[in-house]
Amino acid sequence: MLERVDYDVRQHSVYSAGRALPEGTAELWSGLFARWAGAPNPLTALDLGSGTGRFTTVLAETFGGPVYGVEPSGRMREQAAPHPRVQYLAGSAEAIPLPDDSCDVVLLFLVFHHIVDRPRAAAEIHRVLRPGGRVLVRSAFADRLPDLYWHRFFPSARDVEQRMFPTVAEVTGLFEDAGLTVLGLDRIRETVATDLAAYARRLRLRAISTFEHLTEEETRLGFAALDRAVAAGDDPGHITMDSDLLVLGDS
Repeated sequence: MLERVDYDVRQHSVYSAGRALPEGTAELWSGLFARWAGAPNPLTALDLGSGTGRFTTVLAETFGGPVYGVEPSGRMREQAAPHPRVQYLAGSAEAIPLPDDSCDVVLLFLVFHHIVDRPRAAAEIHRVLRPGGRVLVRSAFADRLPDLYWHRFFPSARDVEQRMFPTVAEVTGLFEDAGLTVLGLDRIRETVATDLAAYARRLRLRAISTFEHLTEEETRLGFAALDRAVAAGDDPGHITMDSDLLVLGDS
């Protein structure tokens, strides 16, 4: 198992800039969340592993009700985007500081691979989910890894992510053991950057946890190769990636 990434060390200082949502991305995900929520607004939502709040505020705008952003990293919470319907709380997937049956929607956006005690987390998520509620798990899966453009400059990154992310069956099995049912698995395509130079600037911040598992030498060589591609005008134009959303519920 890969060493756990401590977001209080470095990631908190680069995450907001390095993972800012490109134009149109919030609307893309908001529409998908709303399609799967299955109930009229307002809904109470939980952004579990909310980080700097980039999707916490999206949930507030999408569902109109109170939203709780639960995040274990204190320094990530310090950077979190304020919103009148959002409350940020210290906690984790294994210990959610909310009452039973308190949430209509639970979102885990690129969070599941960071969870240490996954069976306990699945049980906690089911505990706070109201009857008829939905769990939305945005994750990469080891058996469905997308072809990411930046991986061609950092050859070990895909191998790292193969070890980092669980398979679809592993995730669904954990939630099914906790009493939840798989309702769907959606794949959408989202724009990451409009050109290679913009893509390179974002990558330079290393606001992707995979970078924490690469050697300094590979990181140096990878950025040198990326800089050469930018200088040579080797620009693919709009850079996109495919993203998976696993949806679960208790009915």
